[in-house]
Amino acid sequence: MEMSHPLVLDEVLMASKLDSGSAALFPTDTLPALAAKPQHAHQLWKLKRRPIDKPLILMGSKAEDLFQYVLPIALQDSWEMSKRFWPGALTIVVPALGEVVNDLNPCGSSVGMRVPNLPATQLLLEKTGPLATTSANIAGEAPSLDDEMAFSFFPNLPLLAPVPWETASGTASTILEWKNEGSWEILRIGAVNPF
Repeated sequence: MEMSHPLVLDEVLMASKLDSGSAALFPTDTLPALAAKPQHAHQLWKLKRRPIDKPLILMGSKAEDLFQYVLPIALQDSWEMSKRFWPGALTIVVPALGEVVNDLNPCGSSVGMRVPNLPATQLLLEKTGPLATTSANIAGEAPSLDDEMAFSFFPNLPLLAPVPWETASGTASTILEWKNEGSWEILRIGAVNPF
């Protein structure tokens, strides 16, 4: 049974809040996310107390929504990796173009991307478009595992999915960085083993 929560938004309010610049919280298959529209992502570092040199992740409902930002040199490898592991707990870091790079990685030239394996979240991201994300906890603190923990870290932010949220795995995504054609480097081992 879904619980009533004063900050759970319906679709119209959700779109309005995000478009006007609000950050928000939502569930994923790995860990709950702190999110904002990419053009409003700057606040996520401050809210989380995260160093600016630690990039954010662009999360979308499907690869097509994300790969419009991938540089052509890495596009084929990105498609191949996405077909094997998305939706799922694999984040790929690829050379990217456009403002999204400055929005999510102001100290670099690549962007981490992921399609989560949670139908409710995919539907949410289909409605909002890709969102800048990071785990919903203060930097250095244990990650939140559900809506209550996420809300305890960020009590003034809206929740973008009815509560209680489906239980997350509690294991962060694996992160792979594209190096050159056919070559990836593991930056973090997480929920999946890509090789």
